Amino acid sequence: MAEPLKNQYGADIPHRIADMIGSVSSEFRRQDFLDYVLPDYDSLELMPRGWHMADGLSHALPDHYPAAIDILLASLPPAKPTLSSASATQDREGGSLAPFLFMPHTFFVARYGLADFEASMRAQYELTQRFTAEFSIRPFLQQHQQATLERLQEWIDDPSEHVRRLVSEGTRPRLPWASRLPDFQRDPTPVLALLEQLKDDPSLYVRRSVANNLNDIGKDHPGLLLETAERWYQGASKERQWIVRHALRNAFKAGDQRALALFGFAATDAIEVTQAGITPQQLAMGETTALSCVISNNSKRSQSLMIDFQVHFVKANGTARAKVFKLAQTELAAGDSMTVSKKISLAPLTTRKLYAGHHQVDLLINGQCHPLGHFVIDDAS
Repeated sequence: MAEPLKNQYGADIPHRIADMIGSVSSEFRRQDFLDYVLPDYDSLELMPRGWHMADGLSHALPDHYPAAIDILLASLPPAKPTLSSASATQDREGGSLAPFLFMPHTFFVARYGLADFEASMRAQYELTQRFTAEFSIRPFLQQHQQATLERLQEWIDDPSEHVRRLVSEGTRPRLPWASRLPDFQRDPTPVLALLEQLKDDPSLYVRRSVANNLNDIGKDHPGLLLETAERWYQGASKERQWIVRHALRNAFKAGDQRALALFGFAATDAIEVTQAGITPQQLAMGETTALSCVISNNSKRSQSLMIDFQVHFVKANGTARAKVFKLAQTELAAGDSMTVSKKISLAPLTTRKLYAGHHQVDLLINGQCHPLGHFVIDDAS
């Protein structure tokens, strides 16, 4: 099982923050900060540790909020560079927790800065270039919506991709790890107005955020997602086509025919699925099962196929929840056949708990379901 993220964010973090701030200001009460933060630190999860240190900053910095912001900003290292390669995007979005060093700074702004808009915007502009202000901008969108939207509009053309990404990531209605934005869930029009201006951004880092935001919007307004996707796809560059495809990923998994048709995956004709195999069919938690079958195109025309496996994992209450495993996209000529296969690990994950029982397996071809059978996870008790 993967190591909890909080273990990479240990008690050395408060000490590092205290050293950074203490090196630029004698007004920062370093020991007061550590005495406040450390006694309860180990008992907290990752995000609560950030909020707890934000309270510690409030306890140890000057009471005058703009003065406290000046000290925090003076303690920051240089901004992250702008890098546009795919590998750079992956580096930013996963791996090291080093940028989380500045999470308490952003949480301090979110919790203590709502009464001082300008100082807080200045802070978030700088902090998002070191970590991300996607969490701290949300209370301002909730309590100072128009002023914050106007500021985000000013940042649309900022030279820093980190600032431009904040415009799209901070306005996501359903941002993971963050409170939702109910106003934008009800009416995403202001968000879409920003995304329209970012859909052709030169940075993949920004474009990925645009796609994720549009995907969020689709969870509450599926029709609006499809209308936007169809409009954006007309005359689109390869980069914008990727945005549309990524934004429609949940619609693809749900077998939405309108979404699939946009990318040429129409309803299939005379497709036959045979020789289904699930091996082993009965297994213990932690083992791996292999799924396979043969797909035949019995029509007189070539067909574009999006092929996925779907496993209905049993939940604690005995019901099942489907998870789609992406498999292949291919062109299958008239009269041709192909074998598809995938191994499914039943090892425990931090994001998925497995339970004993019968787990139905389906093959999805352009959203159409072809049942393959089931496998059984034995009860280990």
